[in-house]
Amino acid sequence: MNIALFGYGKMGKMIEQVAQQRGHAIVAKVDVDTKNIDFSSMDVAIDFSMPNAAFGNISSCIENGIPVISGTTGWLRDYDKAVNLCKEKNGAFIYASNFSLGVNVFFELNSYLATMMKNLEQYQVSMEEIHHTQKLDAPSGTAISLAEGIVKQTNYKGWSLNQESENEIAIASKRIGNTPGTHTVVYDSHVDSIEIKHTAHNREGFAQGAVIAAEWLVGKTGIFSMKDVLGL
Repeated sequence: MNIALFGYGKMGKMIEQVAQQRGHAIVAKVDVDTKNIDFSSMDVAIDFSMPNAAFGNISSCIENGIPVISGTTGWLRDYDKAVNLCKEKNGAFIYASNFSLGVNVFFELNSYLATMMKNLEQYQVSMEEIHHTQKLDAPSGTAISLAEGIVKQTNYKGWSLNQESENEIAIASKRIGNTPGTHTVVYDSHVDSIEIKHTAHNREGFAQGAVIAAEWLVGKTGIFSMKDVLGL
């Protein structure tokens, strides 16, 4: 499979390594200064770029008939535009706030726990996410996905960053060293606490999931998620 990388930072380099280990070829490495992109050489594109570049990258791929997956966060104000373009062009697209296989299982666990906690009003839910100091957006896209999963199953109205609110899920964002990503969801009452946690040990899990998603997407048409890829 011929893969194009849109964004060639730490994640792009890790995806390259994993893809080659799985027998694929990297045929393009597209960064902000790249000109004259050869879409004809690509079977699929993987976007781990910057928030201000992601929508343009995704749109270009869809316009040129290239299936594309994106793990870039911070651009979702344009997500509906990407979906509409994909439908118009009969393309193939996956966005995920986190491609880690373990995190996507964690998403499902989080949602299931929320359904059980819905009517236990003595518990207040909160979240903490910790990432490396180079991460630009806060809270993380993964934390937002976790919060949205809780909101769908409970009476919470939304989430708030680094502040407490009775009807919102408080998310604490911390940026420490080289932390790849740690997400904790806590239900706390005056008698006890229930906690679930996912800790990434490195970026390889994100890269592996992205390549698996790209393999799965080739030959398909539509807008999908990691739940589709993993059959969850």
